[in-house]
Amino acid sequence: MLAAGCAGWGQGGATGGDGKAVNVLMVNNPQMLDLQKLTPSHFTRQTGIKVNYTVLPENDVRDKISQEFSSQAGTYDVASISNFEAPIYGGYGWLAPLNGTVAKDRSFAQSDILTPIQEGLTGDDGKLYAEPFYGESSFLMYRKDIFKAEGLSMPRHPTWRQVAALAAKTDGSRPGLKGICLRGMPGWGEVIAPLTTVVNTYGGTWFTKDWKAQVNGAGFTQATKMYVDLIRKHGEPGAAQAGFAECLSSFQHGKTAMWYDATSAAGLLESKESPVAGKVGYAMAPVNKTKNSGWLYSWAWGIQNASRHQDNAAKFIAWASGKEYEKLVGNTLGWARVPAGKRASTYADPEYQKAAASFYRATKEAITGADPNNPGLQPRPTVGIQFVDIPEFPDLATRTSQEIASAIAGRISVTTALDKSQELAQHVAAKYRKH
Repeated sequence: MLAAGCAGWGQGGATGGDGKAVNVLMVNNPQMLDLQKLTPSHFTRQTGIKVNYTVLPENDVRDKISQEFSSQAGTYDVASISNFEAPIYGGYGWLAPLNGTVAKDRSFAQSDILTPIQEGLTGDDGKLYAEPFYGESSFLMYRKDIFKAEGLSMPRHPTWRQVAALAAKTDGSRPGLKGICLRGMPGWGEVIAPLTTVVNTYGGTWFTKDWKAQVNGAGFTQATKMYVDLIRKHGEPGAAQAGFAECLSSFQHGKTAMWYDATSAAGLLESKESPVAGKVGYAMAPVNKTKNSGWLYSWAWGIQNASRHQDNAAKFIAWASGKEYEKLVGNTLGWARVPAGKRASTYADPEYQKAAASFYRATKEAITGADPNNPGLQPRPTVGIQFVDIPEFPDLATRTSQEIASAIAGRISVTTALDKSQELAQHVAAKYRKH
């Protein structure tokens, strides 16, 4: 899995350099694109270190990072990884620990990093293997103006049954308006992320504590049928190819009344360029049987162990994940666009509070309330809310996501999709039961 092939590397490319360059491989999320624009006139001007960015879509960048780091090719010094990869890659020796570099930098203020975020980037050996660029949980976003016009109200802690009813009432209430946008695009970081939070709150799980696969179990099946049915009845057109970016565009352009996704989306929705700024309300992640169901995730920076420019790479990370960079974004692009979700000081900053008044409390509550050790109703064999933190999960979940996307597109039933995926999960589970 970790050496899986991929295609379509996208823009940019790594180059050699004279020791005053850092090659960075990263996902093409809007916050990263802001970073790319700001780097030459700030970080490079201040340090003399040129940053060569290679920027790819999420599914492509995950595959390329796994190839690069598993081979320890050393082409890239830094990559945007997450709290899924950091402990695994660190355990394999693919990442350089940051305890003695970035974390030791007093101006970086490591103690300011939110505890759940830092714990997710720390290995079983206690070493810190990545620093967060931004952190997130998940919540429900909705158009306040549409709800008001239709005489509807959103509970602060909605259930999925309530969400489905609200989607039905808002669907078609305006020309071209659908009730909700939910990810349907294949990929373990696309449809599987929100779907697994639904599975958790419906009482399902990928694996029991003793490594028995439960992908076609009652809770998993009920959750998936609800999710697929909701998309097919009231979701966005072409949902089987809609991921974060597509739902963001749909919601921003007034094509959907609700959107369940990452809390990091709020800053994009409330930025001064957004057509829906000031019109969005934020509620906690919908639940069924659990108290909370939001995920816990961070896009973070890790240094490849094979990098020949680790000192410069550490300087880049200290800048990109530092408090001064957040201030730079706030002062130049607007405080709502700050890559937040990682520092306690961000949520105490008056300027950020003012710009993010509609969502910062909900975001912080969602992040601090997430419990990766106990995300559902039963004990789990390892940590993770929207993923299972084992190396085999990306391949298993990606193949499962392809079956679910087929169900969303109406080509197969949910039962067929999950029965096929159960067979894949059983092979993974059998390996772990032997240990």
